[in-house]
Amino acid sequence: MAEWDEILHMRQILHADFDAFYASVEQREDPTLRGKPVVVGGRPELRGVVASASYEARGFGVRSAMPMRTALQRCPHAIMVNADFRLYNQVSRQVMSIFRNITSLVEPLSLDEAFLDVTDLVNDKESATDIAIKLKEKVRAVLGLTISVGVASSKSVAKIASDMDKPDGLTVVACGEEREFLAPLTVEKLWGVGPKTAERLAQAGVLTVGDLSSKTNEWMQANFGQVGLQMKRLSLGEDQSPVVVSRERKSVSAEMTLATDSNDPEALHDLVRRLSDRVGTDLEYRGIVAKTVKLKLRLADYTTFTRQETLISPVGSAEGIAEAATKLLLPELSTERFFRLIGVGAGGLVPSSQAQIHMESMTQLRLGGFE
Repeated sequence: MAEWDEILHMRQILHADFDAFYASVEQREDPTLRGKPVVVGGRPELRGVVASASYEARGFGVRSAMPMRTALQRCPHAIMVNADFRLYNQVSRQVMSIFRNITSLVEPLSLDEAFLDVTDLVNDKESATDIAIKLKEKVRAVLGLTISVGVASSKSVAKIASDMDKPDGLTVVACGEEREFLAPLTVEKLWGVGPKTAERLAQAGVLTVGDLSSKTNEWMQANFGQVGLQMKRLSLGEDQSPVVVSRERKSVSAEMTLATDSNDPEALHDLVRRLSDRVGTDLEYRGIVAKTVKLKLRLADYTTFTRQETLISPVGSAEGIAEAATKLLLPELSTERFFRLIGVGAGGLVPSSQAQIHMESMTQLRLGGFE
């Protein structure tokens, strides 16, 4: 067992993450936008929200999920661009291909980030850091974009590391230095520690990862159950989760936490439509359709619930997803209800060709066909 733990500890994991993905792609497509504050999202007069902000815009305090109206107040000279999810999917496919040319052990997390296990590629002549540098150079040369990379012995530490020196960053956490690296960070940096958990920890005087790591297992379990023990392990840099290359895709979803809790029907409708665009584009790219559309909602008090509808005919377009998701949203809206997170998902996935055969069969049955 000790030998296995040592092997796990010596793993070399990369977490590669695009910098301001949508906005950076738009700046690449239109060179006149480079070096300027760019915000991707819905129009302010339609209560739109920011889907992505360039680093030039972020310098003015603009953030994703912020109402576009607020973003333009903070940065009046920002250039607003409509999202093009088909383009972003295309770029995503290209970068995942680059990753897989380096190693077959790639686990995509979203359009713009993935884990790579490069353990077997490391030798006396090439370190994990060397591989990360080559990866960054390759993405820049082929795609004209920058990524930030974290290098560590585990997925959780690598993911935290990739966010430390954006944009175009490279942060390496050597084996054995995980605890020292994590200790000064705020507890929210750890996987699974959201605002509510962070608030409970703060009430107990636990503000940093180092504070959390000093708590006993008994205290963590008494206050947070089994999740507390997992938090404690992560605070120590102990994460044995493997890079998962393939898993059966049971659903496709997209969600966004709003910068400010909202009860504005127009803003919430706009967000549902944009999330539906992302889901629908993903379905089209994969050649699949959905039998079920789901809506995830989180209120200001963190109450979270879902609504879903099973469709008569599967849908695979952004318009079809948006129509069903909007229908689910309408009964939940009221002036007293403020939302902090919206998510749109598609389940019951089947290949488009299979769904087409099914629909044609149903048509034949309705027409009295099939001799």
